[in-house]
Amino acid sequence: MGKTTRRNFIKSAGMGVAVASLSPMIKASDKNAENPDTSTFKFEEKLSRLNLGMASYTFREFPLEDTLKMTKRLGLERIAFKDFHLSLESTNEEIKAIAEKTRAAGLDLYGCGVVYMKTEDEVERVFHYAKTAGMRVIIGAPNPELLIMVNKMVNEYNIKVAIHNHGPDDKLYPTPESAYVRIKNLDPRLGLCIDIGHTQRAGVDPSESALKFADRLHDVHIKDVTSSTKEGRTIEIGHGVIDIPKFLRTLIKLNYKESVSFEFEKDGKDPLPGVAESVGYVRGVLASI
Repeated sequence: MGKTTRRNFIKSAGMGVAVASLSPMIKASDKNAENPDTSTFKFEEKLSRLNLGMASYTFREFPLEDTLKMTKRLGLERIAFKDFHLSLESTNEEIKAIAEKTRAAGLDLYGCGVVYMKTEDEVERVFHYAKTAGMRVIIGAPNPELLIMVNKMVNEYNIKVAIHNHGPDDKLYPTPESAYVRIKNLDPRLGLCIDIGHTQRAGVDPSESALKFADRLHDVHIKDVTSSTKEGRTIEIGHGVIDIPKFLRTLIKLNYKESVSFEFEKDGKDPLPGVAESVGYVRGVLASI
């Protein structure tokens, strides 16, 4: 991005939000255009290079209906549920009903998490839960002694598992590498969810981790943090220390096709303004690279 200023990014972010809101009209007009190679078309094409989604932990203080509405309001099309919004204790009928409701709202319920797996029963339960809901990936933190069982279930259910790192506070998986070394010889469907905020808090460049472990990158939690230390806290994307343009360029270079989901831990009771700014910033960056 060279010396592009944050002000220019904010301008681009605003354009990104505007184009996202107009995307149905843009696509319709493209069909009838004599020359579809317009600047607007190219802009929309840039925005679609990554699959942006929502980690529903962001809306942990809100019921399911509000969570779906706010995710759609942000122009996102994918969502992964934390169990606030679909309890792991739900019956098959309840799981299917909520999954159907989510898809009827126009959202791809692609996964769940973060799910902690501390016993064999919990491993079995979450795979059954994900299969019943039609999910493709479990974003989880299984105890290391259960990884062989998780590997077996990945083969049985054909559902990916993305191990989520939680930074220097996490004794099991503080960094992407700490998870990778434990799974590198297991089924490739057993991989990583790189949380770029916690990775940065551990003093590790998330772009370098994405490059190094690209063969196992099954999910991304995108956010920004106030510092590259244990004390770093979530902040609106663009206000923190993470080199977001570098990270997004890295994903595009890798031709990354999985989800990039916003997880905004700040302002639990009123997260929408901060998430909206973060989504707009990311879209602005994508339009600029």
